Amino acid sequence: MSIFNFLTLFGGLALFLYGMELMGAGLERASGGKLEKILENLTSNIFKAVLLGMGVTAVIQSSSATTVMVVGFVNSGIMPLSRAVGIIMGANIGTTVTAWILSLAGIESSNMFIQLLNPNSFSPILAVIGICLIMFSKNEKHKDIGNILIGFTILMFGMDTMSGAVEPLADVPAFTNILIMFSNPVLGVLAGAALTAIIQSSSASVGILQALCMTGSVKYGTALPIIMGQNIGTCITAILSSIGANRNAKRAACIHLLFNLIGTVLFLSVFYTVNLFVDFAFLDQSATPAGIAVIHTTFNVTVTLILLPFNKVLEKLAYVIIRVTDEEKNETPKRLDILDERFLEMPNYALEQSKVASVTMFREAKESLEMAASLVAEYSQEVMNKVRKSEDTVDGYEDQICKYLLTISRKNLDERESQTLSVLLYSATDIETISDMACNIALACKNLAAKDSEFSNKAKKELQVEQDAVDNMIEATINMFEERRAQDVYAYYRVVSELAAEMQERHVERLRHNECTVDMGIVLTDIISSYERIADKCIKIAGYLSQMGSKELEIHDHEHLQERSDYQELYRSLRERYALP
Repeated sequence: MSIFNFLTLFGGLALFLYGMELMGAGLERASGGKLEKILENLTSNIFKAVLLGMGVTAVIQSSSATTVMVVGFVNSGIMPLSRAVGIIMGANIGTTVTAWILSLAGIESSNMFIQLLNPNSFSPILAVIGICLIMFSKNEKHKDIGNILIGFTILMFGMDTMSGAVEPLADVPAFTNILIMFSNPVLGVLAGAALTAIIQSSSASVGILQALCMTGSVKYGTALPIIMGQNIGTCITAILSSIGANRNAKRAACIHLLFNLIGTVLFLSVFYTVNLFVDFAFLDQSATPAGIAVIHTTFNVTVTLILLPFNKVLEKLAYVIIRVTDEEKNETPKRLDILDERFLEMPNYALEQSKVASVTMFREAKESLEMAASLVAEYSQEVMNKVRKSEDTVDGYEDQICKYLLTISRKNLDERESQTLSVLLYSATDIETISDMACNIALACKNLAAKDSEFSNKAKKELQVEQDAVDNMIEATINMFEERRAQDVYAYYRVVSELAAEMQERHVERLRHNECTVDMGIVLTDIISSYERIADKCIKIAGYLSQMGSKELEIHDHEHLQERSDYQELYRSLRERYALP
C-alpha cells in the first residue's frame, strides 16, 4: 500500500466526516427547532422518552448531538434528570440507522432494480437535485433539503473512496496481524473507544469499520469488541459538553457513560461465556457492512431492553458518583439558565430559548410596573426598594439576552433566523426601557411623599384606570411572542393615548379651579408621560413581532386596522371598560 493510498484514505475520511456534518446540519435546520421542542415537552414517561430519543437521533444522524442537547436541557432546568435517561437510551438505538444506510453500499447484483438500492447508484442523482435546490431556489427550506442531499452524496463518496483506498490492505500481512491483535476483547474495546473519542462520532467510526470490512480481512471476532468500544467512545462528546455545567448536567453525561459501560461489560461477558460452550463459528468469518449494522443494532437494542427496567438505578448510580453538595441543595435556579451555550450549535432552538427568555424579562418588567403603580395609592420605601431591585434584574436580563443573541449572530443563519434575532435584540432594549419607566413612576411617587403630599382620590382612580389599561396592553404584547395578534395591542395603544390626553385635560381643569397645585401637576404629568412611553415601546415591540420573518423590519401599519370591523368592536369595548370615573 503506497503513500497515495494513505492520502486517498484520509481524503475519503475527510469527505465522509464533512458529508455527515453537512447532512446532520441540514436535517437540523430543516426541522426548524421542532425536534428540540419535542424532546423538551414530550418525555412524560420512560418508554416515550426512549422512542423520542431514538427518533430524533435517527433524523439528525448523531447520538452525540442528542446527548449534548439533553445535557443542555438538564443544565438549564428545562428537563429533570429522570427524563434524560430514556432519551439517552433511545439515542443509542437511533444512531444505528447510519450503519444500515452505509451497509447498502455493499449491495452487488446484476439486477438493475437491486443495484438502484446501492447509494452509490442513486447518490449522483441526489447530488444534482441538491445542487439545483441550493443554487436556484430562494426558499430556505429547499436549500436545507439541498444541503441534506449534497451531504449524503459527499458522505457516500467519502465511504466509497475509503473503501477503494484500503482495498490493497487485504494483501498486507502486517494489517492482518494488527486486526488479529484487536480480536482480544479488551484491546478491541479500547481501540473502538479511542477512535470514536477522537472523531467524536460513533456513526462515523462504524462507517470507517464498514469500509475496512470491504477488504475482507476484518473478521467478526475483531469487529465485535471494536463496535462495543465505539459505543463507549461516543460518550466523550457529552462529557466534554458537561464541563462547566451544573452537577445535574454532569450526571446526565455520567448516565450516558454508565449505560454504555455496563451494557458493554454485560453483553461481552454473556456473549463470550456462551461462546465457550456453543462456539460461534461466524466469529472467524469475514465481516460485511450489513453484518456490522446487525451487530451494532443488536447490541444497542439488547442493552436498552435489559437496562430499561433499571433506569432509576442508573440515575441513583449517577448521584452516587456525583454526590449532592450542600451548595447544590441551597442553590436557587437562575431564571435565564435556558440560554445555555450548548444550544448555540442549534441556532433555531437557541433563538426559541431567547424568545422564552424575552418573555421572562417582559414579565419581570410588568411586575416592576405593578409594584410602582401601587405606590400611587400609598408610598412604601420597601416597595420602592423592590422596584429598584426588579429594575436591576431586568437590566441583567437584557445584558444576558443581548450577549447570547450576538453569539448566535456569528452562526450561519438563514434570512428568517436573522430576522428573528433582530426582532429579539430590538425588543430586549425596549423591554428594558419599560422597566426604566416603572422606576420613573416609583421615583415620582417618592418625590410626592417627600413633600408630604398625595393625589386626590379622583386622581388616584384615574391613574388606576390608566394603569389597568397599560397592564393589559403589556400582557397583549407578551402574548404576541406566541400568537401574532397585533390588533389587541393597537387597540390598547389607542385607548391608553386617549386616556392620557383626557387626564391631562382634567388636570388643567382642576388647576383652573384651584383643586390641584402646580407641583402636584408636574408629578402627575411625569407619571402619565411614563405610561405613554411604555405604550410607545409596546407598540414598537408589537410592530417588530408582527413583521417577524418578513424581509423588511418595520413598524406594523396602524391605519389599515382601523378599517376592520373586529378592531373597531374591540376598541369600543375597551373604551367602555376603561372609562375615567
